[in-house]
Amino acid sequence: MESPRDKKYFAKKKVCRFCTESIEMDYKNVDMLSRYISDRKKIVPRRNSGLCAGCQRELAAAIKRARFMALLPYTVLH
Repeated sequence: MESPRDKKYFAKKKVCRFCTESIEMDYKNVDMLSRYISDRKKIVPRRNSGLCAGCQRELAAAIKRARFMALLPYTVLH
């Protein structure tokens, strides 16, 4: 009898949306950036967002720039 460890599972490979659709990342596009921010206003990690490493770095820089320009909040309102 096979144990669960012996079964071979094929996980669906995550594909970076920005690379495949060649979307330009811009700090002024607040609607797009807000999809990659949690409800606590933290940047979503790469394992959850499904982005490649380079796009995740660009996304973090764009979110930080938008926060500095007061387009996105740093924290949740109390």
